[in-house]
Amino acid sequence: MQGGATGIGYGLKYQARCISDVKADTDNTSFITGTLSLKEENEVHLIRLASGGTELVCEGLFSHPNEIWDLASCPFDSRVFSTVYSSGESYGAAIWQFPELYGQMNSPQLEQLALLNAHDRKIKCVLWWPSGKHDKVISIDEGNLFLWSLDSSNKTAKVQLKESVGMLDYFSGGAWDPNDWNAAAVTCDSSIQFWDIRTMKKTSSIERAHVRAMDYNKKKQNLLVTADDEAGICIWDLRMSNSPVRELPGHTHWTWSVQFNPEYDELILSAGTDSAVNLWYAPSISSDDSPTEGLMESPTHRKDPLLNSYNDYEDSVYGIAWSSREPWFFASLSYDGRVVVESVKQYLPRK
Repeated sequence: MQGGATGIGYGLKYQARCISDVKADTDNTSFITGTLSLKEENEVHLIRLASGGTELVCEGLFSHPNEIWDLASCPFDSRVFSTVYSSGESYGAAIWQFPELYGQMNSPQLEQLALLNAHDRKIKCVLWWPSGKHDKVISIDEGNLFLWSLDSSNKTAKVQLKESVGMLDYFSGGAWDPNDWNAAAVTCDSSIQFWDIRTMKKTSSIERAHVRAMDYNKKKQNLLVTADDEAGICIWDLRMSNSPVRELPGHTHWTWSVQFNPEYDELILSAGTDSAVNLWYAPSISSDDSPTEGLMESPTHRKDPLLNSYNDYEDSVYGIAWSSREPWFFASLSYDGRVVVESVKQYLPRK
């Protein structure tokens, strides 16, 4: 099914590729996004969906010193977030905080809470402790996995544990297990590796080449969805990981991002370099085993898992984010700096 221009749009000044839901904002449906300009001063935008869901409002616009390659919002403090950034030659990672009175200031400045400065290789991402207030973050570069302890009051971050991938592989990304906070998954060029954070030791792996993104099911243990070059989208039961429990076609070009819906986990969102965002229905892996009936039609009788394809983009779509507060909304970000928020209410299962 092809989607029309139904979303709510917001334009950034420069190119961009990462967007994050502000999970800790319980009063608003809001997102953070950052730009990727090599020559101009980059920006971080705090965007809120207006009441009624008809407009995206800029709550704050802040300068950022370098290109933003990864961005993640703190799960327990709506003013705190992390970025991975590049100056063109070197990479860095830091924890930032929005100023308290940013809405009343003419040119508010971000406050740097901590610098993750132990890396000597290209940094890929920063992962926050999955739930609740905690001082731990993980950072991943091409060759190393770091566990940090943050001290925001003293504006410091200390490495608690570190482990290297070895000479034959390099790390490309990761995800912290929301159902087992001692576990994390890390993508390599030839496999998905699973790590025990307490010991920083690898516990198992799945041989899978060129996985570009992955996400844990937040409501059901042992389920992981991946986007890779070979099969598009794969859903894995980690208790029997010899092969995926389900495969979805993905995109006509590279599938770049994939996420389970945080509440309605039979819904999966993906984005790709074919300038599209796809909404998938995978009921067999849902945490809810009770019979459901779709609002538009009975999804149990659907043969095509693709519920909708949103094509209102003119460039590759690298960033997607479900809203935690209102999980029938998602935001997407295309490389030309266009944010679009869509509603999937019509596809929600009805008990």
